[in-house]
Amino acid sequence: MDEPKILIVDDEEAARYGMARALKNYSVAEAASVEAARQAVAKSRPNLILLDNNLPGASGLDYLQELAASADAPPVVMITAHGSERTAISAIKAGAYDYLAKPFDVDELRLVVKNAIEASGLRRENERLRAELEAARGVGGLLGASDEMRRVYDLINKVAATDVTVLICGESGAGKELVARAIHERSAHRREGDFIAMNCAALPSELIESELFGHEKGAFTGAAGQRKGKFESASGGTIFLDEIGDMSLNTQAKLLRVLEERKIERLGGSHSIPIDVRVVSATNRDLAAAVAEEKFRADLYYRLRVVQIDLPPLRARREDVPMLAENFLHTYAKRYQLKCVEIGPDAMKRLVAYDWPGNVRELRNAIERSAVLADGRSLRPEDLPEEISSAEARQKLAETFQRSSPAKTAEAAEVLPVPYLEDFREARREFERAYIERVLTETGGNVTRAAERVGMHRQSLQQKLKDLGLTRRYVLQDEAQDSDDE
Repeated sequence: MDEPKILIVDDEEAARYGMARALKNYSVAEAASVEAARQAVAKSRPNLILLDNNLPGASGLDYLQELAASADAPPVVMITAHGSERTAISAIKAGAYDYLAKPFDVDELRLVVKNAIEASGLRRENERLRAELEAARGVGGLLGASDEMRRVYDLINKVAATDVTVLICGESGAGKELVARAIHERSAHRREGDFIAMNCAALPSELIESELFGHEKGAFTGAAGQRKGKFESASGGTIFLDEIGDMSLNTQAKLLRVLEERKIERLGGSHSIPIDVRVVSATNRDLAAAVAEEKFRADLYYRLRVVQIDLPPLRARREDVPMLAENFLHTYAKRYQLKCVEIGPDAMKRLVAYDWPGNVRELRNAIERSAVLADGRSLRPEDLPEEISSAEARQKLAETFQRSSPAKTAEAAEVLPVPYLEDFREARREFERAYIERVLTETGGNVTRAAERVGMHRQSLQQKLKDLGLTRRYVLQDEAQDSDDE
């Protein structure tokens, strides 16, 4: 850590010398006027300013008010003449950290300086943490500072400025709707409109068309009046079609026509209604495989995925777990007035080690349940759900490997010889490289089959191979195999 820097501003040379001598353990600079102080602050930002009030030209109070108007100004200790209590009070009101009245002894000076330096350090640390949190928060309430999430943020920001159709792929609970909302909220020409979400798996096929496109009175039994559909309601804004992979083939055909013509026709209606809407869809299924199996229309698939955003599962970005867990705990502790306000180190290890099949939604629910039932101020392993509290990081990794290669569990240490690394991200990267190379070896270098085995979309695995520097070896091999198959 750099040595704290102190600027002494006093027009008396003897006073400056005495204070500098008393503070010889710090890096000390001197100035005899406000103008000289301005130059010193601009040249080398000090951690603290000792500011005498009686200066030639502008007074110390004048300069203090000038500093107070700056967001990144260092703390100031005002030095006043004996009996100048009114000046001291004015200095504190103007933003001074503290004041010293002449004459003061050396110990008093050192104590005030020590406290001010510590306060300055805490303030800067808080500013740094706030900046990190803002960077990690990403967009639209999404949390995560991992490389995977930063790629997601970048895609959100790029597509938000356009009306391009977006397909969001990811496991249940990963936050696909949050991504869709973030795209809507960052669209300058869409965010004033409505964000309409619809779960395509929640309604039977005979009702979904009415929900999407609306109906006229008498269109079917029970249609007592005219009703607008989701597309009409979202006109001028965004419609989010969740679980699009569960939509029937008949409805898929009608949706494709709407996307191409930008018009809808209510059930029982006889005329077309133009719509102005951005379409964002999401799925936890492999739509490319569904197309191959003729369970999803190829033309609709390509129309929906003009841009595809692959949202990583939580187990693929474990470094984001502490930030997410602490954010959830803070939220629920405040909402329910709980005494549990922090996560102990042992409990955090369990949270990071767990695979989170339910992703962020499961983590949020686990933290809510644990915080409500916890007895102490700090969350302990025994407060967590049983499936999490018993999970150690190395055991979970062994179980993951066993699922992909049961016959080789006993050889796991030899198959994945990952060295111990101090940096968590680098250690995780080395494990991923060894793990994925092993799976690819077992599948003969076939990326498609390897993606199925590890539970990833093919495109996501291809991106991971690029990140790990394995692209040339495996992706090109996979493409060659695809050509042979054709």
